[in-house]
This record gives sequence, C-alpha cells and structure tokens, in this order.
Amino acid sequence: MTMPAVLAWILVFAGLWSLIAWAPILLAAWKDPRARDENGALTRYFTNRFMLASTSMILGLATAVIGVRGLVG
Repeated sequence: MTMPAVLAWILVFAGLWSLIAWAPILLAAWKDPRARDENGALTRYFTNRFMLASTSMILGLATAVIGVRGLVG
C-alpha cells in the first residue's frame, strides 16, 4: 500500500507539531508550584500533566514516523 506524498507530509507535520507543542507544556508543569507538595514529592497534578504530555508526544512521534515511512516508500 502506498501513501500519497501530500498525506505523508501532513502526518510528518502533525507529528512534529505535537512534539513541539507539548514539550513546553511538560516543562511548565515541571516548574509549576502545584507539581510538588510541601515535602517535595510529586503531586497528582504533575502526574496528570506528565501523562497527558508524554502520551501526546509519543503519539506525535509515531505519527511523524508513519509520515516519514510514507515518504520513503
């Protein structure tokens, strides 16, 4: 099965966009005062943000890889 180049480029762009857009959100969650409790342990707020951002970034990477494979053949 072959993929048209236009669709492959859309997948590459969407994957890169996901990686670029979620990275600052992950960094902001790390620096947020709600990320740690008074003992310094990570809170549910951070865990929630981390899971959301990391899952989205993993799916973005997979999307980009599928797009690149579609371009290569």
